[in-house]
Amino acid sequence: MEIRPLMLDDREKIARLLRQRGTFNEKEVQVALDIIDETLHRPEKKDYYIFCAVNGNDSLAGYVCFGPIPMTEASYDLYWIVVGKRFSRKGLGGKLLGFMEGTVKREGARRLYVETSSTPPYEPARCFYKKHGYQLVCSLKDFYREGDHKMIFMKEVRHGALG
Repeated sequence: MEIRPLMLDDREKIARLLRQRGTFNEKEVQVALDIIDETLHRPEKKDYYIFCAVNGNDSLAGYVCFGPIPMTEASYDLYWIVVGKRFSRKGLGGKLLGFMEGTVKREGARRLYVETSSTPPYEPARCFYKKHGYQLVCSLKDFYREGDHKMIFMKEVRHGALG
């Protein structure tokens, strides 16, 4: 499995992946596609970094999107990490996460943040982040909608946390 930068042909593949995953609603899919469009058409801004995991025939298996948090010093957000159902629980998510962590560490990051929902469909994501050393640092009650809290996880880059 190769991890390479986003290419123009990846947009529709990612859209299919997001919809097939079954976790994301259409608004969330549209936000992801807007970020992809911004990255493809204005790469000089460097607001977002998007990398795709592809197999030998360039079939998309997953992707990761992250970037520096505006108005912070060396803090980064993990915006999206999605793996196709066929590749779930086979280490690809961890590989994409490790790739992202290595990239931001080289960029001089101090902290990595990721937010997710408190609802049951996002339980696997919350477990994934905890398994990889992210700690829940904040929960914002009813953030997305009534009963759907924003869960913010963080991982320190310094102190050797990312190896």
